[in-house]
Amino acid sequence: RLSCIRNNIWLASCGVLSSGLAVLSSFGLMLFCGVPFVVTVANAPFLILGVGVDDMFIMIASWEQSSRKKEKSSVKSLLAETYAEAALSVTITTVTDVLAFFIGTWTAFPSVRSFCLYTGTAFVFCYVYTMTFFGAVLVLNHKREQGNRHWLTCMRVGVGEDQAENSCLYNACCIGSCSRQPSQPEGEHPMSIFFKKYYGPFVTNKWIKLLVVLLYGAYLGGSVYGCTQIREGIDLRNLANDDSYVIPYYDDDEKYFSTYGPRVMVVITESVDYWNETVRLDIESCAQNLE
Repeated sequence: RLSCIRNNIWLASCGVLSSGLAVLSSFGLMLFCGVPFVVTVANAPFLILGVGVDDMFIMIASWEQSSRKKEKSSVKSLLAETYAEAALSVTITTVTDVLAFFIGTWTAFPSVRSFCLYTGTAFVFCYVYTMTFFGAVLVLNHKREQGNRHWLTCMRVGVGEDQAENSCLYNACCIGSCSRQPSQPEGEHPMSIFFKKYYGPFVTNKWIKLLVVLLYGAYLGGSVYGCTQIREGIDLRNLANDDSYVIPYYDDDEKYFSTYGPRVMVVITESVDYWNETVRLDIESCAQNLE
């Protein structure tokens, strides 16, 4: 926003900070519990940031809708209305993500298990910080706006000054708006108007609803067919870089030696006197018989 009162730069920054706190808390807890930190865990902060920022947008949108409907309500009732609107969506998102990653801890791969533990725990902390820390930031930002304070310095801006004699830069930094009009509460967001007046009526048309059902049926059928084509196993080529020498090795191994089947190995589990010539001859005889 161009208004230095309605600008929410610090609000957005605190939303990102909330995700960062969740990452620090989860990583600290897992390291304290002795969970191994593997390289794949380094990708977890990007997932947490995506979900945390999404929760932040939901909270901000619910707060602005509540404040628009109840302009003279107390902060307590506004926050209650915001949680009533946003908490369900945020909770469902968090529960599904946490379940998905904690189910991933059942895998036999230790690296994947560590990644799922770190990320699932971070989602839990992200939810806690969104419901507590970011809610408090919303209230503080609302009080700043109600007090007509600048977004950067938190100093009261002069609404009654003669703006015609001042430069645009001074008006933007010290009065509240680059325009010659004092800052006013904003109306409904253009995106909300689009979904309410155009997208909503379009989707609820009976022919469009029929088309959506048909498309979903086709999608569901394709998904079921795709599940039947899944084959268990890992192609070792996918675990190496594209320019790695491992890929030509596996290509040649499959091309020239795939008809011979897997290698057969014999393991002697007992203690053997290899310096005894008789024992060595027995081992050689065993190998010849296997061949």
